Amino acid sequence: METGSPHGTETSGTAGPAGAGPEWTGLPRALLRMRRLLLVVWLGPPTLAAGLLPGLLAGPGWAALALLPLAFMAWGWVMLGRNWRSWRYAERADDLLISRGVLWRQETVVPYGRMQLVEVTSGPVERHFGLAGVQLRTAAAATDAAIPGLDPAEAERLRDRLTELGEARSAGL
Repeated sequence: METGSPHGTETSGTAGPAGAGPEWTGLPRALLRMRRLLLVVWLGPPTLAAGLLPGLLAGPGWAALALLPLAFMAWGWVMLGRNWRSWRYAERADDLLISRGVLWRQETVVPYGRMQLVEVTSGPVERHFGLAGVQLRTAAAATDAAIPGLDPAEAERLRDRLTELGEARSAGL
């Protein structure tokens, strides 16, 4: 079952009795819009050049060369949507779950007591789209994790909650 939230994120629960599974939260749709815009910005000029230059210099039939980068851009558009839908995270009692991947599914479990640093990052393009990411660092480099493209308020809330839970869990060690 999927429902939308006011911030444009997708959430999905699991069917069955209460407590049967984690409550998953998807990423905001603004992340998908940002990535698709970057795709068009990066592949639009080569597509135009591949169609215009040969078309003007060698004849209109050579403008068909633009079909290859255009097909690549269309494929990228679809793949970005699939990738965006694959990202989700869930806060459980003792750990944070991060799930991602289309072909190779990855599910990272980060125990709250093992978190050493939780930071919110936002580059210039992300800030323009009103997005921020959460970076989690643990003692083991293999379990470092990130959640990209969150609403800044949600990223700060998540950072504060994870920091609080991390301090509480590590104090009990």
